[in-house]
Amino acid sequence: MVVMRCLGASPTPREVQRHLQIHGIDRDGELDFSTFLTIMHSQIKQEDPKKEILLAMLMTDKEKKGYIMASELRSKLMKLGEKLTHKEVDDLFKEANIEPNGKVKYDEFIHKITIPVWDY
Repeated sequence: MVVMRCLGASPTPREVQRHLQIHGIDRDGELDFSTFLTIMHSQIKQEDPKKEILLAMLMTDKEKKGYIMASELRSKLMKLGEKLTHKEVDDLFKEANIEPNGKVKYDEFIHKITIPVWDY
């Protein structure tokens, strides 16, 4: 799971266990590189970060306005999941051109933060 996350995947422990079971590997077993590549391919194929982010934002927007306040998003990012620091949220907001007291429209935010990073 650590290697998969370092390579950009976000598997849950249950997903990792399912992948290992499919390939007949127990928790202490060895995994050859070819099998690992197959597992990574299937994991990446099933992940959809845009959809996951949208669902999280929709759960926050009870009134279905199409946006949430930046302060509310900051609070969620710092309290849920992989908790971000103030600086990390500030950097994210800066990257996505979000004013600290502004509104965050789902579609614009998701587009800005899921653009692939240039490989230098």
